[in-house]
Amino acid sequence: MTANVSDSAPDADAIDRSRTVAVVGTGTMGQGIAQVALVAGHPVRLYDSAPGRAEEAVAALAARLDRLVEKGRMDRAERDGAVGRLHAAADPAELADAALVVEAIVENLAVKQQLFAELEKIVADDTLLATNTSSLSVTAIAGGLRLPGRFVGLHFFNPAPLLPLVEVVSGFATDAPAATRAYETAKSWGKTPVRCADTPGFIVNRVARPFYAEALRVYEEGAADPATIDAALRECGGFRMGPFELTDLIGQDVNEAVTRSVWDSFYQDPKFTPSLAQRRLVESARLGRKSGHGWFPYGEGAPAPAPHTAPHAEPPASVTVQGDLYQARDLVRRIEGSTVAVGFGDDAVPGYPGWIELPSGTRLFLADGTSADDAEMPVVHFDLALDFSTCERIVLAPAATVDDRSLQEAIGLFQAAGMKVSVIRDVPGMIVARTVAMLADFAFDAAARAVADADDIDTAMRLGVNYPRGPLAWGEEVGAHWVLETLSNLHEEYPTGRYAPSQALRRRVAAEQAAAEQAVAEEEATA
Repeated sequence: MTANVSDSAPDADAIDRSRTVAVVGTGTMGQGIAQVALVAGHPVRLYDSAPGRAEEAVAALAARLDRLVEKGRMDRAERDGAVGRLHAAADPAELADAALVVEAIVENLAVKQQLFAELEKIVADDTLLATNTSSLSVTAIAGGLRLPGRFVGLHFFNPAPLLPLVEVVSGFATDAPAATRAYETAKSWGKTPVRCADTPGFIVNRVARPFYAEALRVYEEGAADPATIDAALRECGGFRMGPFELTDLIGQDVNEAVTRSVWDSFYQDPKFTPSLAQRRLVESARLGRKSGHGWFPYGEGAPAPAPHTAPHAEPPASVTVQGDLYQARDLVRRIEGSTVAVGFGDDAVPGYPGWIELPSGTRLFLADGTSADDAEMPVVHFDLALDFSTCERIVLAPAATVDDRSLQEAIGLFQAAGMKVSVIRDVPGMIVARTVAMLADFAFDAAARAVADADDIDTAMRLGVNYPRGPLAWGEEVGAHWVLETLSNLHEEYPTGRYAPSQALRRRVAAEQAAAEQAVAEEEATA
Protein backbone atom coordinates (compact mmCIF):
# COMPACT_ATOMS: atom_id res chain seq x y z
CA MET A 1 0.00 0.00 0.00
CA THR A 2 1.41 3.41 -0.91
CA ALA A 3 1.91 5.81 1.96
CA ASN A 4 0.66 8.98 0.28
CA VAL A 5 -2.95 7.97 -0.37
CA SER A 6 -5.73 8.23 2.19
CA ASP A 7 -7.36 4.91 3.03
CA SER A 8 -10.50 6.64 4.29
CA ALA A 9 -13.57 7.08 2.11
CA PRO A 10 -13.30 10.22 -0.02
CA ASP A 11 -15.45 13.20 0.85
CA ALA A 12 -18.71 13.43 -1.08
CA ASP A 13 -17.43 16.63 -2.72
CA ALA A 14 -14.27 14.94 -4.03
CA ILE A 15 -14.14 13.65 -7.59
CA ASP A 16 -15.01 9.95 -7.61
CA ARG A 17 -12.02 7.72 -8.16
CA SER A 18 -13.73 6.02 -11.06
CA ARG A 19 -13.65 9.30 -13.02
CA THR A 20 -10.81 10.25 -15.34
CA VAL A 21 -8.21 12.85 -14.44
CA ALA A 22 -6.37 14.39 -17.40
CA VAL A 23 -3.01 16.10 -17.16
CA VAL A 24 -1.80 18.41 -19.93
CA GLY A 25 1.97 18.83 -19.97
CA THR A 26 4.31 15.91 -19.35
CA GLY A 27 7.35 17.53 -17.77
CA THR A 28 8.49 16.74 -14.25
CA MET A 29 5.51 18.42 -12.61
CA GLY A 30 2.95 17.03 -15.03
CA GLN A 31 4.24 13.50 -14.51
CA GLY A 32 4.25 14.02 -10.74
CA ILE A 33 0.63 15.19 -10.66
CA ALA A 34 -0.38 12.30 -12.91
CA GLN A 35 1.31 9.86 -10.54
CA VAL A 36 -0.55 11.30 -7.55
CA ALA A 37 -3.95 10.95 -9.27
CA LEU A 38 -3.07 7.51 -10.65
CA VAL A 39 -1.96 6.06 -7.32
CA ALA A 40 -5.12 7.49 -5.75
CA GLY A 41 -7.12 5.20 -8.05
CA HIS A 42 -8.19 7.39 -10.96
CA PRO A 43 -7.90 6.55 -14.64
CA VAL A 44 -5.37 9.08 -15.95
CA ARG A 45 -4.79 10.45 -19.43
CA LEU A 46 -1.64 12.35 -20.32
CA TYR A 47 -1.50 14.82 -23.19
CA ASP A 48 1.38 16.89 -24.54
CA SER A 49 1.43 19.02 -27.68
CA ALA A 50 4.89 17.70 -28.57
CA PRO A 51 4.53 14.44 -30.53
CA GLY A 52 5.62 11.36 -28.62
CA ARG A 53 6.02 13.13 -25.27
CA ALA A 54 2.86 11.66 -23.74
CA GLU A 55 3.94 8.12 -24.63
CA GLU A 56 7.38 8.79 -23.13
CA ALA A 57 5.74 10.08 -19.95
CA VAL A 58 3.58 6.96 -19.67
CA ALA A 59 6.71 4.80 -19.91
CA ALA A 60 8.51 6.96 -17.35
CA LEU A 61 5.60 6.72 -14.92
CA ALA A 62 5.46 2.95 -15.30
CA ALA A 63 9.18 2.84 -14.47
CA ARG A 64 8.58 5.01 -11.38
CA LEU A 65 5.91 2.60 -10.18
CA ASP A 66 8.31 -0.29 -10.75
CA ARG A 67 10.78 1.40 -8.43
CA LEU A 68 8.06 1.80 -5.79
CA VAL A 69 7.42 -1.95 -6.00
CA GLU A 70 11.16 -2.63 -5.64
CA LYS A 71 11.26 -0.45 -2.52
CA GLY A 72 8.25 -2.21 -1.01
CA ARG A 73 6.06 0.88 -1.17
CA MET A 74 3.57 -0.58 -3.66
CA ASP A 75 2.18 -4.06 -4.31
CA ARG A 76 2.79 -5.61 -7.73
CA ALA A 77 -0.97 -6.01 -8.26
CA GLU A 78 -1.51 -2.35 -7.37
CA ARG A 79 1.21 -1.34 -9.81
CA ASP A 80 -0.33 -3.39 -12.61
CA GLY A 81 -3.76 -1.90 -11.93
CA ALA A 82 -2.33 1.64 -12.01
CA VAL A 83 -0.48 1.07 -15.29
CA GLY A 84 -3.69 -0.33 -16.74
CA ARG A 85 -5.46 2.94 -15.93
CA LEU A 86 -2.74 5.12 -17.47
CA HIS A 87 -3.04 6.18 -21.09
CA ALA A 88 -1.41 8.65 -23.46
CA ALA A 89 -3.73 10.91 -25.44
CA ALA A 90 -2.72 11.76 -28.99
CA ASP A 91 -5.31 14.51 -29.33
CA PRO A 92 -7.04 16.87 -26.85
CA ALA A 93 -10.37 15.41 -27.98
CA GLU A 94 -9.45 12.25 -26.05
CA LEU A 95 -9.82 14.24 -22.81
CA ALA A 96 -13.56 14.80 -23.37
CA ASP A 97 -14.74 12.52 -20.55
CA ALA A 98 -12.34 13.85 -17.90
CA ALA A 99 -13.85 15.05 -14.62
CA LEU A 100 -10.73 17.12 -13.92
CA VAL A 101 -8.12 18.53 -16.28
CA VAL A 102 -4.90 19.85 -14.68
CA GLU A 103 -2.57 21.95 -16.80
CA ALA A 104 1.19 21.89 -16.14
CA ILE A 105 2.67 23.57 -19.22
CA VAL A 106 4.99 26.53 -19.81
CA GLU A 107 4.48 29.60 -17.57
CA ASN A 108 3.13 31.80 -20.34
CA LEU A 109 -0.24 33.49 -19.90
CA ALA A 110 -1.22 33.57 -23.56
CA VAL A 111 -0.33 29.91 -24.09
CA LYS A 112 -2.32 28.82 -21.05
CA GLN A 113 -5.32 30.93 -22.08
CA GLN A 114 -5.29 29.38 -25.55
CA LEU A 115 -5.09 25.86 -24.09
CA PHE A 116 -8.09 26.32 -21.80
CA ALA A 117 -10.14 28.00 -24.53
CA GLU A 118 -9.60 24.85 -26.58
CA LEU A 119 -10.30 22.51 -23.67
CA GLU A 120 -13.56 24.29 -22.86
CA LYS A 121 -14.88 23.33 -26.29
CA ILE A 122 -14.06 19.67 -25.63
CA VAL A 123 -14.92 18.81 -22.03
CA ALA A 124 -18.33 18.78 -20.32
CA ASP A 125 -19.61 21.89 -18.60
CA ASP A 126 -19.20 20.27 -15.18
CA THR A 127 -15.55 19.34 -15.74
CA LEU A 128 -13.23 21.02 -13.25
CA LEU A 129 -10.42 22.92 -14.96
CA ALA A 130 -7.22 23.61 -13.01
CA THR A 131 -3.87 25.25 -13.57
CA ASN A 132 -0.69 24.37 -11.71
CA THR A 133 0.75 27.84 -12.28
CA SER A 134 3.07 29.11 -9.57
CA SER A 135 3.38 32.71 -10.69
CA LEU A 136 0.56 33.71 -13.05
CA SER A 137 -2.86 35.03 -12.14
CA VAL A 138 -5.51 32.30 -11.96
CA THR A 139 -8.11 34.97 -12.68
CA ALA A 140 -6.28 36.09 -15.82
CA ILE A 141 -5.86 32.56 -17.16
CA ALA A 142 -9.61 32.00 -16.81
CA GLY A 143 -10.51 35.49 -18.05
CA GLY A 144 -11.67 34.47 -21.51
CA LEU A 145 -13.55 31.31 -20.56
CA ARG A 146 -17.27 30.85 -21.06
CA LEU A 147 -17.53 29.22 -17.60
CA PRO A 148 -14.76 30.71 -15.44
CA GLY A 149 -16.56 29.63 -12.27
CA ARG A 150 -15.30 26.04 -12.65
CA PHE A 151 -11.66 27.16 -12.97
CA VAL A 152 -9.22 26.89 -10.02
CA GLY A 153 -5.54 26.86 -9.27
CA LEU A 154 -4.08 23.57 -8.01
CA HIS A 155 -0.51 24.45 -7.16
CA PHE A 156 1.48 21.32 -6.33
CA PHE A 157 5.04 21.47 -5.05
CA ASN A 158 7.91 19.59 -6.64
CA PRO A 159 8.26 16.62 -6.39
CA ALA A 160 4.47 16.29 -6.38
CA PRO A 161 4.33 12.63 -5.27
CA LEU A 162 6.40 13.40 -2.16
CA LEU A 163 5.52 16.91 -0.98
CA PRO A 164 2.12 17.04 0.74
CA LEU A 165 1.11 20.66 0.17
CA VAL A 166 -1.35 21.78 -2.51
CA GLU A 167 -2.46 25.41 -2.72
CA VAL A 168 -6.08 25.52 -3.89
CA VAL A 169 -6.44 28.96 -5.45
CA SER A 170 -9.77 30.67 -6.06
CA GLY A 171 -9.72 33.19 -8.87
CA PHE A 172 -11.97 36.23 -8.82
CA ALA A 173 -14.67 34.33 -10.75
CA THR A 174 -14.19 30.88 -9.18
CA ASP A 175 -17.40 29.40 -7.76
CA ALA A 176 -17.19 28.20 -4.15
CA PRO A 177 -18.38 24.65 -5.03
CA ALA A 178 -15.59 24.33 -7.59
CA ALA A 179 -12.96 25.36 -5.03
CA THR A 180 -14.44 22.93 -2.51
CA ARG A 181 -14.41 20.12 -5.04
CA ALA A 182 -10.76 20.78 -5.85
CA TYR A 183 -9.87 21.00 -2.15
CA GLU A 184 -11.63 17.74 -1.24
CA THR A 185 -10.18 15.94 -4.26
CA ALA A 186 -6.63 16.91 -3.29
CA LYS A 187 -7.38 15.83 0.27
CA SER A 188 -8.71 12.46 -0.92
CA TRP A 189 -5.40 11.97 -2.74
CA GLY A 190 -3.57 12.11 0.58
CA LYS A 191 -2.43 15.69 0.14
CA THR A 192 -2.70 18.60 2.60
CA PRO A 193 -4.61 21.28 0.70
CA VAL A 194 -4.81 24.91 1.81
CA ARG A 195 -7.26 27.48 0.47
CA CYS A 196 -6.01 30.82 -0.77
CA ALA A 197 -7.07 33.79 -2.82
CA ASP A 198 -5.60 34.63 -6.22
CA THR A 199 -2.84 36.97 -5.15
CA PRO A 200 0.71 37.21 -6.56
CA GLY A 201 2.71 34.25 -5.23
CA PHE A 202 -0.38 32.75 -3.56
CA ILE A 203 0.72 31.85 0.01
CA VAL A 204 4.16 30.26 -0.18
CA ASN A 205 5.80 32.28 -2.94
CA ARG A 206 4.45 35.49 -1.43
CA VAL A 207 5.30 34.95 2.24
CA ALA A 208 8.66 33.25 1.53
CA ARG A 209 10.23 36.14 -0.38
CA PRO A 210 12.09 37.61 2.66
CA PHE A 211 13.85 34.29 3.30
CA TYR A 212 15.76 34.83 0.07
CA ALA A 213 15.72 38.62 -0.08
CA GLU A 214 17.16 39.33 3.37
CA ALA A 215 20.01 36.86 2.93
CA LEU A 216 20.85 38.47 -0.41
CA ARG A 217 20.67 41.92 1.17
CA VAL A 218 23.09 40.94 3.96
CA TYR A 219 25.46 39.51 1.33
CA GLU A 220 25.20 42.61 -0.89
CA GLU A 221 26.08 44.80 2.10
CA GLY A 222 29.24 42.76 2.61
CA ALA A 223 28.30 41.69 6.13
CA ALA A 224 28.78 37.95 5.54
CA ASP A 225 29.50 35.41 2.82
CA PRO A 226 26.87 32.97 1.46
CA ALA A 227 28.17 29.94 3.36
CA THR A 228 28.08 31.79 6.69
CA ILE A 229 24.59 33.19 6.04
CA ASP A 230 23.34 29.70 5.16
CA ALA A 231 24.92 28.25 8.31
CA ALA A 232 23.32 30.96 10.46
CA LEU A 233 19.84 30.27 9.12
CA ARG A 234 20.29 26.48 9.43
CA GLU A 235 22.16 26.11 12.70
CA CYS A 236 20.81 29.16 14.51
CA GLY A 237 17.50 29.78 12.78
CA GLY A 238 16.51 26.13 12.45
CA PHE A 239 15.75 26.19 8.71
CA ARG A 240 16.41 22.96 6.85
CA MET A 241 18.47 24.68 4.14
CA GLY A 242 20.03 28.09 3.80
CA PRO A 243 18.76 30.41 1.05
CA PHE A 244 21.92 30.27 -1.06
CA GLU A 245 22.13 26.48 -1.18
CA LEU A 246 18.35 26.29 -1.66
CA THR A 247 18.31 28.67 -4.62
CA ASP A 248 21.20 26.71 -6.12
CA LEU A 249 18.99 23.62 -5.84
CA ILE A 250 15.87 25.35 -7.22
CA GLY A 251 17.80 27.09 -9.98
CA GLN A 252 18.84 30.75 -9.77
CA ASP A 253 16.90 31.54 -12.94
CA VAL A 254 13.72 29.95 -11.58
CA ASN A 255 13.95 31.61 -8.16
CA GLU A 256 14.77 35.02 -9.60
CA ALA A 257 11.93 34.76 -12.10
CA VAL A 258 9.43 34.09 -9.31
CA THR A 259 10.79 37.02 -7.28
CA ARG A 260 10.59 39.32 -10.29
CA SER A 261 7.07 38.12 -11.15
CA VAL A 262 5.79 38.81 -7.63
CA TRP A 263 7.56 42.21 -7.58
CA ASP A 264 6.04 43.21 -10.92
CA SER A 265 2.60 41.92 -9.88
CA PHE A 266 2.73 44.13 -6.79
CA TYR A 267 3.62 47.12 -9.00
CA GLN A 268 7.26 47.02 -7.86
CA ASP A 269 6.53 47.32 -4.16
CA PRO A 270 9.95 47.80 -2.45
CA LYS A 271 9.18 44.95 -0.06
CA PHE A 272 9.61 42.53 -2.99
CA THR A 273 12.58 44.17 -4.75
CA PRO A 274 14.75 41.59 -6.54
CA SER A 275 18.49 41.27 -5.93
CA LEU A 276 21.07 42.70 -8.32
CA ALA A 277 23.57 40.08 -7.11
CA GLN A 278 21.21 37.27 -8.08
CA ARG A 279 20.53 38.95 -11.44
CA ARG A 280 24.26 38.98 -12.17
CA LEU A 281 24.48 35.30 -11.23
CA VAL A 282 21.71 34.48 -13.72
CA GLU A 283 23.31 36.64 -16.42
CA SER A 284 26.57 34.76 -15.97
CA ALA A 285 24.73 31.42 -16.42
CA ARG A 286 25.68 30.31 -12.90
CA LEU A 287 22.27 28.80 -12.29
CA GLY A 288 23.13 26.39 -9.47
CA ARG A 289 23.43 22.64 -9.39
CA LYS A 290 22.01 22.18 -12.89
CA SER A 291 24.79 24.27 -14.45
CA GLY A 292 27.57 23.07 -12.15
CA HIS A 293 28.01 26.42 -10.41
CA GLY A 294 25.78 28.88 -8.62
CA TRP A 295 26.63 30.53 -5.33
CA PHE A 296 28.77 27.44 -4.76
CA PRO A 297 30.65 25.13 -7.16
CA TYR A 298 29.32 21.62 -7.78
CA GLY A 299 30.62 18.50 -9.40
CA GLU A 300 33.35 16.04 -8.60
CA GLY A 301 36.02 17.49 -6.34
CA ALA A 302 34.10 20.69 -5.57
CA PRO A 303 34.74 21.86 -2.00
CA ALA A 304 31.84 21.91 0.44
CA PRO A 305 30.69 25.41 1.46
CA ALA A 306 32.63 26.46 4.58
CA PRO A 307 31.07 29.05 6.89
CA HIS A 308 33.25 31.36 8.91
CA THR A 309 33.62 29.83 12.37
CA ALA A 310 35.67 31.59 15.03
CA PRO A 311 38.61 29.65 16.49
CA HIS A 312 38.65 28.75 20.17
CA ALA A 313 38.67 31.70 22.56
CA GLU A 314 38.93 31.83 26.33
CA PRO A 315 35.61 32.63 28.03
CA PRO A 316 35.33 35.21 30.79
CA ALA A 317 35.28 33.92 34.33
CA SER A 318 31.88 35.53 34.89
CA VAL A 319 29.18 37.64 33.29
CA THR A 320 26.32 39.71 34.65
CA VAL A 321 22.79 39.49 33.29
CA GLN A 322 21.07 42.86 33.48
CA GLY A 323 17.29 42.78 33.22
CA ASP A 324 15.12 40.40 31.22
CA LEU A 325 16.39 38.98 27.93
CA TYR A 326 12.83 38.00 26.92
CA GLN A 327 13.26 36.04 23.65
CA ALA A 328 16.74 34.94 24.81
CA ARG A 329 15.88 33.75 28.34
CA ASP A 330 16.89 30.21 27.45
CA LEU A 331 20.33 31.52 26.53
CA VAL A 332 20.87 32.64 30.12
CA ARG A 333 19.96 29.18 31.39
CA ARG A 334 22.34 27.63 28.87
CA ILE A 335 25.21 29.85 30.02
CA GLU A 336 24.40 28.98 33.62
CA GLY A 337 25.08 25.36 32.70
CA SER A 338 28.57 26.22 31.45
CA THR A 339 31.81 26.97 33.32
CA VAL A 340 31.04 30.71 33.32
CA ALA A 341 29.66 32.15 36.57
CA VAL A 342 26.44 34.12 36.05
CA GLY A 343 25.42 37.02 38.26
CA PHE A 344 22.32 39.18 38.02
CA GLY A 345 22.17 42.97 38.20
CA ASP A 346 19.41 45.57 38.27
CA ASP A 347 20.75 48.24 35.93
CA ALA A 348 18.20 47.57 33.19
CA VAL A 349 15.00 49.59 32.96
CA PRO A 350 11.93 47.37 33.58
CA GLY A 351 10.03 46.67 30.36
CA TYR A 352 13.07 47.24 28.16
CA PRO A 353 15.37 44.54 26.81
CA GLY A 354 18.14 43.44 29.11
CA TRP A 355 21.68 42.43 28.22
CA ILE A 356 24.61 40.26 29.18
CA GLU A 357 27.54 42.30 30.48
CA LEU A 358 31.15 41.17 30.12
CA PRO A 359 33.76 42.02 32.77
CA SER A 360 35.09 44.75 30.44
CA GLY A 361 31.69 46.46 30.47
CA THR A 362 30.88 45.47 26.87
CA ARG A 363 27.19 44.63 26.55
CA LEU A 364 25.69 41.78 24.54
CA PHE A 365 22.21 42.56 23.19
CA LEU A 366 19.80 40.50 21.12
CA ALA A 367 19.56 41.91 17.59
CA ASP A 368 16.66 44.36 17.33
CA GLY A 369 17.06 46.00 13.91
CA THR A 370 19.46 48.70 15.08
CA SER A 371 23.16 48.99 14.30
CA ALA A 372 25.56 48.10 17.09
CA ASP A 373 27.55 51.18 16.07
CA ASP A 374 24.60 53.38 17.05
CA ALA A 375 24.99 52.51 20.73
CA GLU A 376 26.67 54.92 23.14
CA MET A 377 28.76 52.13 24.69
CA PRO A 378 30.65 49.11 23.30
CA VAL A 379 27.97 46.65 22.15
CA VAL A 380 27.97 43.23 20.53
CA HIS A 381 24.68 42.07 18.98
CA PHE A 382 23.85 38.37 18.92
CA ASP A 383 21.35 36.98 16.45
CA LEU A 384 17.94 35.49 17.13
CA ALA A 385 17.77 31.68 17.42
CA LEU A 386 14.88 29.31 16.90
CA ASP A 387 15.77 27.71 20.25
CA PHE A 388 18.59 29.18 22.33
CA SER A 389 18.70 26.06 24.47
CA THR A 390 19.69 23.78 21.58
CA CYS A 391 21.03 25.88 18.67
CA GLU A 392 24.39 24.76 17.29
CA ARG A 393 25.65 28.15 16.18
CA ILE A 394 25.35 31.78 17.22
CA VAL A 395 26.18 34.85 15.15
CA LEU A 396 27.80 37.95 16.64
CA ALA A 397 28.10 41.47 15.22
CA PRO A 398 30.39 43.79 17.19
CA ALA A 399 30.36 47.57 17.09
CA ALA A 400 33.52 49.28 15.91
CA THR A 401 34.14 50.42 19.50
CA VAL A 402 34.46 46.83 20.79
CA ASP A 403 38.12 45.94 21.40
CA ASP A 404 39.53 42.55 20.42
CA ARG A 405 39.82 41.33 24.01
CA SER A 406 36.12 41.92 24.64
CA LEU A 407 35.17 40.29 21.33
CA GLN A 408 37.26 37.23 22.19
CA GLU A 409 35.54 37.03 25.59
CA ALA A 410 32.14 37.18 23.87
CA ILE A 411 33.19 34.41 21.48
CA GLY A 412 34.53 32.31 24.34
CA LEU A 413 31.32 32.80 26.33
CA PHE A 414 29.13 31.28 23.62
CA GLN A 415 31.66 28.56 22.88
CA ALA A 416 31.66 27.62 26.57
CA ALA A 417 27.89 27.22 26.28
CA GLY A 418 28.41 24.69 23.45
CA MET A 419 27.89 26.84 20.36
CA LYS A 420 29.94 27.45 17.25
CA VAL A 421 30.39 31.18 16.71
CA SER A 422 30.35 33.19 13.51
CA VAL A 423 31.35 36.85 13.61
CA ILE A 424 29.92 39.09 10.90
CA ARG A 425 30.18 42.77 10.16
CA ASP A 426 27.70 44.95 12.00
CA VAL A 427 24.48 45.06 9.98
CA PRO A 428 21.05 46.13 11.29
CA GLY A 429 18.86 43.14 12.13
CA MET A 430 21.73 40.72 11.50
CA ILE A 431 20.59 37.55 9.65
CA VAL A 432 18.00 35.44 11.47
CA ALA A 433 16.33 38.32 13.31
CA ARG A 434 15.58 40.42 10.23
CA THR A 435 14.47 37.31 8.30
CA VAL A 436 12.05 36.12 10.98
CA ALA A 437 10.67 39.61 11.54
CA MET A 438 9.98 40.05 7.84
CA LEU A 439 8.46 36.58 7.44
CA ALA A 440 6.16 37.18 10.39
CA ASP A 441 5.05 40.57 9.07
CA PHE A 442 4.42 39.19 5.58
CA ALA A 443 2.29 36.48 7.17
CA PHE A 444 0.36 38.91 9.40
CA ASP A 445 -0.30 41.06 6.33
CA ALA A 446 -1.42 38.09 4.21
CA ALA A 447 -3.86 36.95 6.90
CA ALA A 448 -5.28 40.45 7.32
CA ARG A 449 -5.79 40.75 3.56
CA ALA A 450 -7.64 37.40 3.48
CA VAL A 451 -5.07 35.74 1.25
CA ALA A 452 -5.64 32.70 3.48
CA ASP A 453 -6.54 32.03 7.08
CA ALA A 454 -3.86 31.90 9.75
CA ASP A 455 -3.76 28.11 10.08
CA ASP A 456 -3.46 27.62 6.33
CA ILE A 457 -0.65 30.18 6.10
CA ASP A 458 1.40 28.42 8.76
CA THR A 459 0.61 24.99 7.31
CA ALA A 460 1.66 26.13 3.85
CA MET A 461 4.99 27.50 5.04
CA ARG A 462 5.82 24.44 7.11
CA LEU A 463 4.90 21.93 4.42
CA GLY A 464 5.67 23.90 1.27
CA VAL A 465 9.13 25.17 2.21
CA ASN A 466 9.89 23.16 5.37
CA TYR A 467 10.05 26.09 7.78
CA PRO A 468 10.67 25.02 11.39
CA ARG A 469 7.75 27.18 12.55
CA GLY A 470 4.83 28.70 10.75
CA PRO A 471 5.66 32.44 10.51
CA LEU A 472 2.52 33.45 12.39
CA ALA A 473 3.27 31.03 15.23
CA TRP A 474 6.88 32.23 15.21
CA GLY A 475 5.72 35.82 15.36
CA GLU A 476 3.53 34.98 18.35
CA GLU A 477 6.45 33.21 20.02
CA VAL A 478 8.91 36.09 19.74
CA GLY A 479 6.10 38.59 20.25
CA ALA A 480 4.36 40.90 17.81
CA HIS A 481 5.82 43.83 19.72
CA TRP A 482 9.38 42.58 19.06
CA VAL A 483 8.56 42.13 15.38
CA LEU A 484 7.19 45.67 15.20
CA GLU A 485 10.14 47.18 17.05
CA THR A 486 12.68 45.30 14.92
CA LEU A 487 11.03 46.36 11.66
CA SER A 488 10.56 49.94 12.84
CA ASN A 489 14.28 50.11 13.65
CA LEU A 490 15.15 48.61 10.25
CA HIS A 491 12.81 51.09 8.55
CA GLU A 492 14.67 53.92 10.29
CA GLU A 493 18.01 52.49 9.14
CA TYR A 494 16.73 51.89 5.58
CA PRO A 495 13.92 54.42 4.89
CA THR A 496 12.94 52.94 1.52
CA GLY A 497 9.64 51.34 2.52
CA ARG A 498 11.07 47.83 2.39
CA TYR A 499 10.89 47.40 6.17
CA ALA A 500 7.88 49.58 6.91
CA PRO A 501 5.71 47.50 9.30
CA SER A 502 2.36 46.49 7.88
CA GLN A 503 -0.85 48.00 9.18
CA ALA A 504 -1.89 44.51 10.23
CA LEU A 505 1.13 44.28 12.53
CA ARG A 506 0.59 47.76 13.92
CA ARG A 507 -3.07 46.99 14.66
CA ARG A 508 -2.09 43.69 16.25
CA VAL A 509 0.37 45.33 18.65
CA ALA A 510 -2.03 48.17 19.46
CA ALA A 511 -4.77 45.64 20.31
CA GLU A 512 -2.39 43.67 22.53
CA GLN A 513 -1.30 46.83 24.34
CA ALA A 514 -4.92 47.93 24.84
CA ALA A 515 -5.84 44.50 26.22
CA ALA A 516 -2.88 44.57 28.60
CA GLU A 517 -3.79 48.05 29.83
CA GLN A 518 -7.40 46.97 30.32
CA ALA A 519 -6.29 43.94 32.32
CA VAL A 520 -4.14 46.15 34.59
CA ALA A 521 -7.01 48.60 35.07
CA GLU A 522 -9.40 45.77 36.01
CA GLU A 523 -6.86 44.32 38.43
CA GLU A 524 -6.35 47.71 40.10
CA ALA A 525 -10.10 48.25 40.31
CA THR A 526 -10.59 45.00 42.22
CA ALA A 527 -7.54 45.47 44.47
